[in-house]
Amino acid sequence: MGKPYRVLVFGKPGCDKCKILNQRVDGLLERAEWQDFEKHYCDLATEEGLVAFVEAECINPQQIPALLVARHDEASGRYLPLPNPRPGAVEEVYGKAKLYPFLGLRTDYSESGRGLISPRMITAVLEEARSG
Repeated sequence: MGKPYRVLVFGKPGCDKCKILNQRVDGLLERAEWQDFEKHYCDLATEEGLVAFVEAECINPQQIPALLVARHDEASGRYLPLPNPRPGAVEEVYGKAKLYPFLGLRTDYSESGRGLISPRMITAVLEEARSG
């Protein structure tokens, strides 16, 4: 078994925003306080990445990059997405970037979202994963 939590990062080759999100997640997960999380990159240009994308069932392909937080399930031996405790709520830290059914983030390309997932947003989602 890996770590208790997994951050699935969905991205595609040649995407600058995908590269930034990967670097931000990697940087956070290097810190001692986040050692119970591991990252799994889902490259949408590969079959494995597309399967993970389809299984997530909630990420809009026009809002890539995105990330989803899953927890290891002892019974199945798989990582299962964590439910969003407040689906549909627009919260200050996330704006419109929070996924609806599961705990995660998508890129908000509107003027207010500016197209980047901030370290503050990532940290808030990781903290929510632990508290749920």
